[in-house]
Amino acid sequence: MSSKISVPANPDLRLLRVAAAPLLVAVSLLSGCAGWPGHSVTVGAVPDDYRTNHPIIVAERERTVDIPVASGDRKLTTSMREIVRGAAQNYRSSASGAVRIMVPVGSANAGAASVLSTQVADALRKEGVPGDRILSSPYQVSSPQDAAPIRIAYMAITASTGECGRWPEDLLADTTDNKHYANFGCATQNNLAAQIANPGDLIAPRGMTAIDAERRSTVIEAYRTNGAVAGN
Repeated sequence: MSSKISVPANPDLRLLRVAAAPLLVAVSLLSGCAGWPGHSVTVGAVPDDYRTNHPIIVAERERTVDIPVASGDRKLTTSMREIVRGAAQNYRSSASGAVRIMVPVGSANAGAASVLSTQVADALRKEGVPGDRILSSPYQVSSPQDAAPIRIAYMAITASTGECGRWPEDLLADTTDNKHYANFGCATQNNLAAQIANPGDLIAPRGMTAIDAERRSTVIEAYRTNGAVAGN
């Protein structure tokens, strides 16, 4: 008489079969989609960043400051001197080359501008611009009726972006890629570049300055006396 020996089912195997069932269903669905004729789009592969399209570039550019001149002016007014003083301060902080005083020729105020140009040079020297770096040169105006300004110009390292207003294609021509239009972000980048006082800060950090030991002692003593609510 033969006897049968029953081997109990392994509970771990049953759990494995139950866990593998959803995976097999997912694989089947994916294999069925493999033949779908649609087109897939990888969003991360679309180069669509306004900082890349309109980068801030640190390079040498000409900086100009215009001084409005009336045909009857014979001396620099207070506002004119303030403009010259601001131009001199910006020059000393960002440049060390030549400063050109550009005087209009052929305009109604050309005579007044010629008289005031020497005063502009004197004001620049008083503000610390070396006299041997101040040059004077004429420029032709487009119309005799123009009230052309005296222009102070010098070359300096400047942060800037490209010119805005590029519309190479219709905004509705192609929207399938969901990309930004060409001019997107240009004004923001230009405004940011114009606010950068020292373009070198975009390249490398500045060196640390020495501490104010007296001020530090005052703050520490105030903290010890009054705690974290101590004033400034």
